[in-house]
Amino acid sequence: MRRLVAAMAVLLLALGAGPVARAEASAAATPARAGAAASSTTGFRWNDITATDGVILKSNVIAPTAPGRHPGVIFVASWGLNDFQYLAQAKKLAENGYVVLSYTARGFWFSGGKIEVAGPPDIADASTAVDWLIAHTAVDPERIGIAGLSYGGGISLLAAAHDKRLRAVAAMSGWADMAESMSGEETRRPQAAFFLEAVARLVGQPSDEMNRILADYWAGRNDDYREEWARGRSVRYSVGELNANHPAVLIAHAYGDSIFPVNQMVDLFDHLTTPRRLELAPGDHATVEVSGLLGLPNHVWTSLQRWLDHYLKGVDNGIDREPPVVLRPHGSGPAESYAGTGIGTVKRETLGRPGGWDKTGTLGRASDQAWSYQLTSGVGTTANGGIALVSNGLEQLTGVPPTVWLPSVNRRHAGVWVSDRQATAASIRGEVRVHLGIDPHRPDGTVVAYLYDLDAWGIGRLITHAPTSWHGAAGPFPVELSLPMTAYDVPAGHQLALVVDTKDPLYFDSNTRGAPLTFTGPSWMELPLR
Repeated sequence: MRRLVAAMAVLLLALGAGPVARAEASAAATPARAGAAASSTTGFRWNDITATDGVILKSNVIAPTAPGRHPGVIFVASWGLNDFQYLAQAKKLAENGYVVLSYTARGFWFSGGKIEVAGPPDIADASTAVDWLIAHTAVDPERIGIAGLSYGGGISLLAAAHDKRLRAVAAMSGWADMAESMSGEETRRPQAAFFLEAVARLVGQPSDEMNRILADYWAGRNDDYREEWARGRSVRYSVGELNANHPAVLIAHAYGDSIFPVNQMVDLFDHLTTPRRLELAPGDHATVEVSGLLGLPNHVWTSLQRWLDHYLKGVDNGIDREPPVVLRPHGSGPAESYAGTGIGTVKRETLGRPGGWDKTGTLGRASDQAWSYQLTSGVGTTANGGIALVSNGLEQLTGVPPTVWLPSVNRRHAGVWVSDRQATAASIRGEVRVHLGIDPHRPDGTVVAYLYDLDAWGIGRLITHAPTSWHGAAGPFPVELSLPMTAYDVPAGHQLALVVDTKDPLYFDSNTRGAPLTFTGPSWMELPLR
């Protein structure tokens, strides 16, 4: 019954993504074998894989019927899903000449064991899957890749760093730094954590260690232990091993991922010396890729097949010669390709002291002079980042991000800065950085920075945002905050608006409600413009 429910869940998710698939169908790149007759396959066989510690992992395998050795792909199921998840894509790959093994991660559904959250047993399980594939199928041991979505993407990266038999890896909506995902910038993310915990308890068996980590997370204690626990589950700290094994690495991610913020994947890409490709698009966690789970047209899955075709089958499809960074701007603009993540020129926009009847500061016209502006912290405003997994996913479907009517933002609880109207369109490409002076009146605190595209009616469309927190501050200090990487075109005639407040439902804040907090200058924002 659990397997049936999981399959239905995947079906509903993919059907919900149908409008996205149809919208991008005409723009999808053509797979290497498009138009070629599909090869016959064995059909799916259901298997039990015995892990090194005796745990049984549920799996399925499909292969070509043609004689000889074939390249192989291992799919690792996402958090809360099982090996039914990739049936459509596995069938496509098998018809294209691949042996495809999909398995359910330990602790979920009918796989045995407990949820280890990408711990050492999970990494060992991926190697066991390689062993099983070699022992039970006609796979070519020299041409095996691994891929996954979300939890499966993170495990795939870790597995490739620990098993040199994996020659290609595709991480879709995965992570590189689990600590950064859980509490980046010293700020915990309750909505994302609640969702992951709820799914784990519904369809899985959390381990004792996972229960301890979650209890500490909600209580805000034992941060050092959690940091150490997370490091062992983060490929960021195994990037040397990943580079040494030299698999071809494809990373696909959403700008607005509320589970695994995008900048960690950009940082991983920048540290890779392997064949590499980074594809970023509007959306939230796994929403960009989900339509492909039914085999519907999807640019990420098209890239995955091209990646595997080149690096496992040796097809000369040109993907190795294309610029390795692919950005899809917010809105309906075409995909853009770049040689690296350092795109365009950084423009420094100075923040002026908020003042006047509307207590609004200038953005870009002020001089680097000292100023101060005091507000009351710990009180929310109308500016916020939306709802985890919902708001940015809806933007992908509708083109409408979280919005705010800027006059409604209470200046007693936020700093607001607005630029002049854009004489020409401005193309933001990269990570916006905010440098803001802080004079705290309490040792602990949190601020959240939001960058908006402001129209003539005062409606701000959220471009990107991020929080940061501090603990034990004894005096004034500067905040250096990198907002999630994005690709956004600000139309001519619009303005940029920066809002910095102290509370957002997406995050646990460290403020004392009602305590004063002072912003100071000189402060500025660095805007990457193409």
